[in-house]
Amino acid sequence: MSDTQSEDHSSAGALLVPASPPRERARGAGWRHPAVIVALIALALLGWQWLETRSRLSGLYEELAHRLAEGDSVAKESRGIARQSQESVEALHAKLGALESRLDQSQGQQAALESMYEEVTRTRDERVLAEVDHAINIAAQQLQLGGNVPGALIALQSADAQLARTDRPQFLPLRKALARDIDRLKAVAVPDLSGMALKLENVISVVDALPLAFEEKPRAAAPATEPPATPQATIGGLAGDVWRELKGLVRVARLDRPDPALLAPENAFFLRENLKLRLLNARLALLQRDALTFADDVQQAHGWIERHFDQRAKAVQNSLATLRQLSGSGITLDLPALSETTSALAATRVGPERTSERSAIKPATKAKP
Repeated sequence: MSDTQSEDHSSAGALLVPASPPRERARGAGWRHPAVIVALIALALLGWQWLETRSRLSGLYEELAHRLAEGDSVAKESRGIARQSQESVEALHAKLGALESRLDQSQGQQAALESMYEEVTRTRDERVLAEVDHAINIAAQQLQLGGNVPGALIALQSADAQLARTDRPQFLPLRKALARDIDRLKAVAVPDLSGMALKLENVISVVDALPLAFEEKPRAAAPATEPPATPQATIGGLAGDVWRELKGLVRVARLDRPDPALLAPENAFFLRENLKLRLLNARLALLQRDALTFADDVQQAHGWIERHFDQRAKAVQNSLATLRQLSGSGITLDLPALSETTSALAATRVGPERTSERSAIKPATKAKP
């Protein structure tokens, strides 16, 4: 049966062989058709474009993968940098906290030091002002109790020197007030009390030697030289005796002044002692600047010497002249008050108290926020 089939095929092939040339011609003519050519060109272009696009896409894929890889590495680096930055920020925050704590400690220490310095300064200023106040009180007592202008000047000048050593600007008004009061005291005319007291001492020292008015000592008789007895000498001696007798009969006395009282020796002693006591009392009143007592005692002593002692003696005359000079000397003083210095001292003391109040208010205002 297979043989028959092969024969049929061979016969068919033999029959179909003559018809092949026309078909080949038709196929060749179809390839040469413009539409086919255009289609082939288009197909070639599409294929080329597909290949080009594919190559480009593959390049893009590779570049994208490369970029993604780079992005991953950059992201990793960025994350590392961010982590480092965060760690640095945390470290900086820790350091900032430590610095803030140190700053708070430093501010606290500074505030403590400032308060201590203000306390020390205020204590020193208070000590200086206390010393100045003591010196001013001494000066006022010297002026009020004894009128001792030199002593008051020394006290005020020592207070000014103390303020000058301190060299604080807030003490300038007080120093100006002290300078004005010192100038006022220097302008006061101060009597020479020590000289006047010395004069009284001189009078007291000669009281025991002053002769009393009723103690007239007889004149020392001239040494008698016995001339040779001649008639002329005898007549002259007789005339002298007669003249002396006549002079004894006549006495010249002042009627406007009473006769000095006769005193017993013990009364004369008490007179001299009472005169000394009167002069000593006058000296004490002089030192105390008691003008009334001083004038009264000097006048009493002057009257006693003038009444009971011999004014013809040189010592009595000198004593009377000294007492007259002392009675005419004024010992009262127009002393200025130290009110300006006292007011300036009070104002200067008020200043540190206000400063301490302000310094106590400042920490409270800082702690309030």
